[in-house]
Amino acid sequence: MPIDTFAAQKTLSAAGSSFTIFRLDALPGTARLPYSLKVLLENLLRNEDGRAVTADQITALVGWAPATEPATEIQFTPARVPNTAWRHGTSTPTAPGAATTR
Repeated sequence: MPIDTFAAQKTLSAAGSSFTIFRLDALPGTARLPYSLKVLLENLLRNEDGRAVTADQITALVGWAPATEPATEIQFTPARVPNTAWRHGTSTPTAPGAATTR
């Protein structure tokens, strides 16, 4: 069951629909992160469960420093694999598709 240690989960209403979003600005220091790490951070916030994704992993990513060697491994859980990653009919992944499933 997902948890929200940093109170980052919010609801966005637009065009008569409601969407769940995870606000990065709920954690101080995220504005300085490169875009790629912001994508990883959003993924961690969305999948935080206290076991596979922990608050310590999220805090470690927010504290990222480019000149230091990472001391914490983080979990990455892709939300989906695009249909274009699979050849039609054979269900065999293409080279780029195989990389996304890794």
